[in-house]
Amino acid sequence: MSTPPFDAAPRPRIWALSISRLRDLFLDIAGEYGERADLRIVARGFEDAVREIEAAGAGRPDVVIAGGSNGAYLKTRVAVPVVMITPTGFDVMHALARARRDGAKVALVMHGDTPDEVRRFVAAFGLDVTFASHQSAQDAESVVLDLRDRGIDVVVGPGLVTDLAANAGMGAVFLYSRASVRAGFETALEVAQATRRETLRRQRLDNLLQHLRDGVVALDAEGRVEAMNQRLAAVLGIDAANAAGRALLELAPDLAGSLPDSDGDAFCTVRGASYVVHRGPLASGGAAAGTVLTFQESRAVERLDRTLRSRQRVQQFSARYRLEEMVGASEPMQRVRALVQRYARSDATVLILGESGTGKEMVAQSMHQLSARRDFAFVAINCGAFPEALLESELFGYEEGAFTGARKGGKAGLIEVAHRGTLFLDEIGEMPLSLQSRLLRVLQEREVVRLGSTEPTRVDIRVIAATHRALTEGIEAGRFRADLYYRLNILSIALPPLRERPTDLLPLAVELLLQAAAREPRLAARLPDAAAAERVLAALAEPLQRYAWPGNVRELQNVIERIAVELAEMETDADPETGSEALITRDMLRSIAPEIAEPPHSRAKKAALTLRERSRHVEADEIRAALAAHDGDRDAVCDALGISKTTLWRKLNAAR
Repeated sequence: MSTPPFDAAPRPRIWALSISRLRDLFLDIAGEYGERADLRIVARGFEDAVREIEAAGAGRPDVVIAGGSNGAYLKTRVAVPVVMITPTGFDVMHALARARRDGAKVALVMHGDTPDEVRRFVAAFGLDVTFASHQSAQDAESVVLDLRDRGIDVVVGPGLVTDLAANAGMGAVFLYSRASVRAGFETALEVAQATRRETLRRQRLDNLLQHLRDGVVALDAEGRVEAMNQRLAAVLGIDAANAAGRALLELAPDLAGSLPDSDGDAFCTVRGASYVVHRGPLASGGAAAGTVLTFQESRAVERLDRTLRSRQRVQQFSARYRLEEMVGASEPMQRVRALVQRYARSDATVLILGESGTGKEMVAQSMHQLSARRDFAFVAINCGAFPEALLESELFGYEEGAFTGARKGGKAGLIEVAHRGTLFLDEIGEMPLSLQSRLLRVLQEREVVRLGSTEPTRVDIRVIAATHRALTEGIEAGRFRADLYYRLNILSIALPPLRERPTDLLPLAVELLLQAAAREPRLAARLPDAAAAERVLAALAEPLQRYAWPGNVRELQNVIERIAVELAEMETDADPETGSEALITRDMLRSIAPEIAEPPHSRAKKAALTLRERSRHVEADEIRAALAAHDGDRDAVCDALGISKTTLWRKLNAAR
């Protein structure tokens, strides 16, 4: 049966409630709305009106109209919308004018605080009016009697107040007009129509829920049921018709502790069956607007093709770097770019070799961005950053109960997360031998078995590995499996260290300085482009190229960050009218990065020192750099380094 159009729906039921002279205005105007609404004038107020509405059952009104304290009382006690009759500015002006003709002393009594615009109106016309307010019927009576005792001749107010004033022997002017009552009726009709539309929308939503294959429940911010389809009600063994307004965990206490704490998925067991529960926001307002829970039977999920996983890249598993972001025009870097472009067209495993800080992950991400897998995940893991047990669970995942502390419902490993994308295994030479054999099987069979499971999961991944170690030496020492090495070393890229491409040093330093300037507001205007940054660093080209850079690009970045900090301080002292640029000199470099500024023979001499002596020199260099940065203030240096003055003096003298 189709839903009738809104125009064909029954007329909205509107009740106008009053026990004062406002009722007479309702009766005068009611005839104007006979065709548009089922209008009923009810001589009830306060608690009597509440009982009348509740006793109406299915015939209860869609909207209630009332005025003053009666309307305020009903707003907090009935479950239907209440429209308040509000006097207009013209009503107040006209009523006060009538009251001034009837008496010298006039009081305006309103429910709640007197609006500021009314007070401004009275002040503007120089009217002598006493303002008073009331909150309830009892309060109104005491206010009126107090005004009488104060010598007030005429009271202007709503129906209840004017009736009380008349009974007390005072003049009374009714505040409301036909115009304000008509406005209240029009508002009530709009509210009724909006309520009907909302009811129709909810009926359509409920109809949609009932036709879904999965169990669905909508909860408010407090976890109470707003809507539930029959499929979920049958799963939980409850009556969907009586579920609205009750807490879900009260209806189904077995779900406690099983539902997702935040947006996402979790597993739970309901009456012996396993379900995947997805939690999402009910509206764009997030958790404050409510929650939608979807229950999907896990057997149905398992029947789906396990290779059909989400194409959407997860933000934390996406590649950020592109090939064009690799700085350097030297011949070694041109060879690297050519290999990256060539290997990106293949799905074969790649082994990237290079010292620490040469940009191995940047190359891997660039290769992923150029490949056909670019729309899927790029998952990177440092094999030397985890203990063996943790690395195994992170890579291969685990089933629920696989070990103490395992997450309820289990967890997919990073190999599974990389499905249809790229898995980047950084520092592969640090992987424990026991895991190397498991990884070998993944590479051979393209399937992974979670911890605690016997069922393999097929994966479609492209593997890129990287290491700064000589894996052949690891094979000879028994630390690395030869068969895994040959599985990884199908395609290989050797990244040149920074010392082997000196012509790239200055362009790379310029790019790093621009990146640092973008993060520092004081430098953003100072270094608008590469030309400005190159002029600032011009005097450093020779010492930068002469230095060996054992930490490669990572070490260069650290030095450039120090230079950026120095430039930022110089910027604060610069004259903005001259526009002259602050330049980094070699003397400045000596305080900023003494290890770079010192001549090669000095570094050779340090290389011949013992480990302890070298350590002392490094500490002394850092202290001297800190002293230069703090203008020789030893107290500030001690605070910055967390050492005492005695320790500062001892370490400086020990390196002499």
